[in-house]
Amino acid sequence: MKLTPRARFNTVCLHAGQEPDPTTGAIITPIYQTSTYVQEALGRHKGYEYGRTQNPTRFAVEQNIAAIESGKAAFAFASGMAAIGAIATLLESGDHVIVSDNTYGGTFRLFDKVLTRYRLSFSYVDTSKLDLVEQAITPSTRLLFVETPTNPIMSLTDLRQAADLAHRHGLRLVVDNTFASPYVQRPIEFGADIVTHSTTKYLNGHSDSVGGIVILTRDDDIEWLKFIQNAEGAILSPFDSWLVLRGTKTLPLRMIQHNANGLALAEFLAAHPKVRRVYYPGLPSHPQYELAKRQMRGFGGMLSFDLGSLEAARRVLNGVRLHALAESLGGVETLISHPATMTHASVPPDRRAVLGITDGLVRISAGIEDIDDLKEDLAQALDQV
Repeated sequence: MKLTPRARFNTVCLHAGQEPDPTTGAIITPIYQTSTYVQEALGRHKGYEYGRTQNPTRFAVEQNIAAIESGKAAFAFASGMAAIGAIATLLESGDHVIVSDNTYGGTFRLFDKVLTRYRLSFSYVDTSKLDLVEQAITPSTRLLFVETPTNPIMSLTDLRQAADLAHRHGLRLVVDNTFASPYVQRPIEFGADIVTHSTTKYLNGHSDSVGGIVILTRDDDIEWLKFIQNAEGAILSPFDSWLVLRGTKTLPLRMIQHNANGLALAEFLAAHPKVRRVYYPGLPSHPQYELAKRQMRGFGGMLSFDLGSLEAARRVLNGVRLHALAESLGGVETLISHPATMTHASVPPDRRAVLGITDGLVRISAGIEDIDDLKEDLAQALDQV
């Protein structure tokens, strides 16, 4: 089975990086659950020496996702935060990073509480306004780190313009593409230098694996991340690699339903009298709706809505039956959460207020269930408000 250079996205998801097992012909990449490899003679081996450094199952998922994201190479890590931590090793003491202000709470925690200890500095800017980004650039700025859509306010950054701006100033553009998935958005095709994902989310898609990946375009970055993956050792396990490979095979099919359910729930909530505001880029009321149509294929399965108070949010969160009250996102089942006390609890309350992460804000990761069942569940929960 050989991919042609013209292979389309769905075919790439299914076959890139995967060949039938040479020993048995097994069509599914085996789980190479081994810590070491026997060498034929001193200094002669089959390309594999030690499990932290090389693993065929991990290499397969790295090749697969590099192809899916249109990158040159990829490196898989034990979590999405481990992947972001590996990207940060491209920096040196004294360097400065511009970050989307509405970034994931775990990313903010790593940058603000850990990496600042090593004389790195971070400016949190509304990256949907590139004039503000340009104003924040200093002689020591090295990275522009963007989430789009942001978590959980669903603000968008124009990737092509952000890449052009970054490159004019000699910066790398790094995009956390977890919320969109490569089906919806491929930042490298808009000029990004580095893309990262929590593979826990849409890439795996079944809520049974934790992992992260970094996709790269520059040869110097590839060599460094290869070194860092081995040196720091926060690798994705063979079994988790196999689970993610299973997930990417069905990514296009799942995303079609995630997109459809996300839009349908957003429209339902936007019309509901007890909902004050809905955040979803697929609604014409979204301030960057036209950008979303240009930059995204579908609008994703993530949405947020504001009920105006913590008590109203609590009633809905405790009242749903089919929606699962849980952190994370991107699985086949629909998840509902409260960002202020869950995913963004590490963000100071004053910053949450500025960003619009109110106590009444609820976030949904739309799964692939029947949309009428999801609507009925939300309707009966909203009746309790």
